[in-house]
Amino acid sequence: MKLNLSADAISGLMLIAATALALILNNSAAAPLYDSLLGMQGTISIGSYGLSKSLLLWINEGLMAIFFLLVGLELKREMVYGSLANPKNIILPGMAAIGGMAIPALIYWAAVAGDVSAMAGWAIPTATDIAFAIGVLAFLSKRVPTELKVFLLTLAILDDLGAVIIIAAFYTDDLSTLSLTLGLAGCAALFLLNRFNVRSVPAYMFIGIIVWVCVLKSGVHATLAGVAVGFAIPACKDQEGHSILEDLEHSLHAPVSLMILPLFALANAGISLTGFSFASLAEGISFGVLTGLAIGKPIGVLAGSLCAIYLFRAALPGTLKLRHIWGAGHLAGIGFTMSLFIGSLAFEAPETNADVRIGVLAASTLSVILGWVVLSWKKPATIT
Repeated sequence: MKLNLSADAISGLMLIAATALALILNNSAAAPLYDSLLGMQGTISIGSYGLSKSLLLWINEGLMAIFFLLVGLELKREMVYGSLANPKNIILPGMAAIGGMAIPALIYWAAVAGDVSAMAGWAIPTATDIAFAIGVLAFLSKRVPTELKVFLLTLAILDDLGAVIIIAAFYTDDLSTLSLTLGLAGCAALFLLNRFNVRSVPAYMFIGIIVWVCVLKSGVHATLAGVAVGFAIPACKDQEGHSILEDLEHSLHAPVSLMILPLFALANAGISLTGFSFASLAEGISFGVLTGLAIGKPIGVLAGSLCAIYLFRAALPGTLKLRHIWGAGHLAGIGFTMSLFIGSLAFEAPETNADVRIGVLAASTLSVILGWVVLSWKKPATIT
């Protein structure tokens, strides 16, 4: 039997494989080598000026900036040509995204009530992993309406936009005014290139690297530079129907999905399971992340969608039903990449970060199972 896998499905499988490998490495005799490799320092310098960081930080602050560049490109394309171009089409996934961020955060707060230090992780369960969620949905493509992928993709993109805003507003270190000013000047230069219809990708990338360095030095998380560069790329099409934005997005999709995100998972999903017990999932940060993602996401997505339908007269597109929205809510509970990323910003202590990763992995696994069950159901559920 021939197995045909879409690019989305392959990306999801790559993330699963990278996560499994990270867990195996960090719970074997290779654990010291794994840790030392991630802690290995790498330096890039020009004259007396240079950047020196561990391999883990080069991945989290460097390669992930390319991921956020792709997010910025996808957001702009959707706003110019896609589902976000028509305000009426934004209401349903927009309200679902708001509910899918607010309810998980509230559930996390309730779960860690009384622990002031744990409150810093409130944003961890607000995120959705686009690659993982769409990858799982790809395996169910014959069982669900085609409109569900558009809904889930739009929801996930809006979730990522919310995550970008949250990172900028709540997870920013002490600011360097000079570096931030230079970064903003670089952004202005990018938008001037756009304004004068400069169509040279190397020109945007050169200034984009300068913006990334300035933002990195400013105290604002450097991955936000990727989003800014993405929004500056021209979306206007030439006479042949091509745009720099779509061409760049297309060229980045494979390396981001098949290399950068799996590498991020490999570097961040390695958890020592020594002394682990399932009872630890029922307390503290792990419990807050688990309940926020696995329970809060589907409730929030469905509640937001119902508000859009009954308060704002939004219509379910095509043959989409509330059962599909509920299943998509579970898939939105696959926080993984973005949740791990926000967790690394919220907590620096290794033991606390381990609690975050355990909660994210458990919640993402449970969300995959529940989403698969709901969306695979042959008979209509009670709510239709």
